[in-house]
Amino acid sequence: MIAPKKYGYFLSIITLCIWLTSCTPKGKPTLALSTENTMALDNDDIEDSVRIKAAHIVPSKNQFEALKDEFIAFVHFGPNTFTRMEWGNGMEDPAIFNLKNLNTDQWCQAMKDAGMKKVIITAKHHDGFVLWQSRYTKHGVMSSPYKNGEGDVVKELAASCKKYGIKLGVYLSPADLYQIENSAGLYGNLSKYTKRTIPRKVEGRPFENKTTFEFEVDDYNEYFLNQLFELLTEYGPIDEVWFDGAHPKRKGNQQYKYRDWKKLITALAPNAVVFGKEGTRWCGNEAGATRDTEWNVVPYDEDPRTMNLFADITDEDVGSMKKLVAGKFLHYQPAETNTSIREGWFYRDDTDQKVRTTDDVFDIYERSVGGNSIFLLNIPPNREGEFSDQDVQVLKETGQRIKETYGVSLLDGADGPKELLEKDNKTHLILQDAEPIVEVTLPKATKINRFLVQEHVEVYGERVSEHALDAWINDEWKEVASATNIGYKRILRFPEIETTKLRLRILASRYTPVLQHISAHYFKSRPPQLQFSRNSKGEVSIVPKMSDFGWNPNGENAGANLNKGMQIFYTTDGQVPNSSSSLFTDPFVFGEGEVKAVAIMNGEKGSTATFRFGIPKMSWTLVESSSAQKKHEGELLFDENPNTYWQSQENDGNKSVVIDLGEELEISAFAYTPPTSISKSMIEKGTIFSSLDGKVWTQQDSFTFGNLINDPTQRTFRFNKKFQARYIKLQANEIAGNGLKAAIAELDFY
Repeated sequence: MIAPKKYGYFLSIITLCIWLTSCTPKGKPTLALSTENTMALDNDDIEDSVRIKAAHIVPSKNQFEALKDEFIAFVHFGPNTFTRMEWGNGMEDPAIFNLKNLNTDQWCQAMKDAGMKKVIITAKHHDGFVLWQSRYTKHGVMSSPYKNGEGDVVKELAASCKKYGIKLGVYLSPADLYQIENSAGLYGNLSKYTKRTIPRKVEGRPFENKTTFEFEVDDYNEYFLNQLFELLTEYGPIDEVWFDGAHPKRKGNQQYKYRDWKKLITALAPNAVVFGKEGTRWCGNEAGATRDTEWNVVPYDEDPRTMNLFADITDEDVGSMKKLVAGKFLHYQPAETNTSIREGWFYRDDTDQKVRTTDDVFDIYERSVGGNSIFLLNIPPNREGEFSDQDVQVLKETGQRIKETYGVSLLDGADGPKELLEKDNKTHLILQDAEPIVEVTLPKATKINRFLVQEHVEVYGERVSEHALDAWINDEWKEVASATNIGYKRILRFPEIETTKLRLRILASRYTPVLQHISAHYFKSRPPQLQFSRNSKGEVSIVPKMSDFGWNPNGENAGANLNKGMQIFYTTDGQVPNSSSSLFTDPFVFGEGEVKAVAIMNGEKGSTATFRFGIPKMSWTLVESSSAQKKHEGELLFDENPNTYWQSQENDGNKSVVIDLGEELEISAFAYTPPTSISKSMIEKGTIFSSLDGKVWTQQDSFTFGNLINDPTQRTFRFNKKFQARYIKLQANEIAGNGLKAAIAELDFY
């Protein structure tokens, strides 16, 4: 007799088998049931049935087109460009938008050079200022000096997009600080919900599109719908409508009637995907960070087709089976990996506002587009109405790398499944064997370090959950790369190999794998610049130099990612390193002295990097500091971490620190590393005192460091003569920029 619990389990399995058999569409053995964009889970669904359902969730037509766009642009432009603010307050005088020139052709040319296929313009940011000639407000470009109030940024961009073959999207912020702060503002004004006609007629400004809608809405939702109507009918076609969840300020319990907005979008812009709702979703960060596994089939507790509010999905695990079985609906929803090419969303300047390197942007491209997501890169125009030269150069170089690396497949002419080697995105290969394998033989030995694989998600959904790539090397198969899911596109990156055969193995899948395309590529790696660091244990690490980009760091080392297979050699005796020098594999303990290192890749040698380390700090202790800010205590000035720092109180007239070096040493120089996250606490002038016993002090020298705010790099000062000391006191006498606090990221002595 079967136990009750086991009986229930066997019954579920039998039910699943009957269900699969009855639901299998004729002529398509790879489909166990009809595919859907959204599918409900039943209370009696077990993990196996959820897995089958997940394998039959497919993108909508608009979602699939968004996936194919792959690399797209964001343009943040408005009053913040001129005030140098990230978020305005809504009460800026429109005259602050003092635009003299606008070159949207230059924007589109730069985007085209980068390989971007779509641009999204901030038609209205949170401040409520509009960049088009709206009928429903005067808070916008119509009240600015640009073209005497006759200018229309969205219109000019739309014309340039048509000229350069780039799709257009609009970002219309649901938040509106002007409508909140303005005494006659509509946001949260507690108006009643009544039946209203969209668009509302305006004398002298008729619409060419005569479509009208009836909605039960309040004043602000009517205002929002009217503006949506303008953007979707007079500047199109519109291929994306971008919403976010930002709420800089709330008023009157204002609610957004998104389902009404959606009806308008569906009718007027049928090809538009909606970001931030059920169309596409935020990746969960603004740094360009990506998940190792990005499933686009995600669970919901409610039916996303009827939801009004969508919470951000920020967990590391988005679509694993553990997540799916806990949901009530399964829905296809691609992620957009969004970040900015500059530190911040809006342009500030070309001096202090750092720009991402080409390495960084290309690395994010390969991780995002090659990780089953869409790459949305913001490029903020400057106050001259153009993309700055540095941004344009990075975009051009990124586009060149994409074209050089992925423009041609090294599998052209190879012997293998034609369905996968052809460029026709409608062909596919069903892998029904017990051990699904795809093997290709190249015409000749070829150097490869990238492999691209795509599932046929448009028709069959996402299925592969684990796969590996082998190469035929020295007369045997050798695994060169592995990863989890594939989805729309997966790019495998690995050290350069030379081979005549490749083998793709599907190790696990949710249902019968169906691949759409494979290709092999070669990225010309460049031995990167190197950087050194030493931790609190005295252990030295040598890695490719990180991009000096402090805004929302993603934690990825682009140089290391792009240059897999690189080797680093180093010396500590002053000799120039080469391939016969010590190979860096793990951090090594090193005291005071000079380390030199070089990166070598595929026989090519990079430039030699040199760094001089000061006296080890393991035995240092803080005797006292004149004062300290919370979370910026004195011990942080010698923790070997330049991202942390000591900072004095503002009312500290002394501004000094005293350190015990742990033993009596001969001192000849010191180095000051200023914190880079603050600009008005850098020590411009100061004095160094020494002591053998911590009681009797001798003034050794005074120092001056210039141009710290513009160049906040480590500065070294050599004393007039060497001296013996166990205790060191640094006193700040003058702070850069007339600052009132002193700060030290790191102190080093030599």
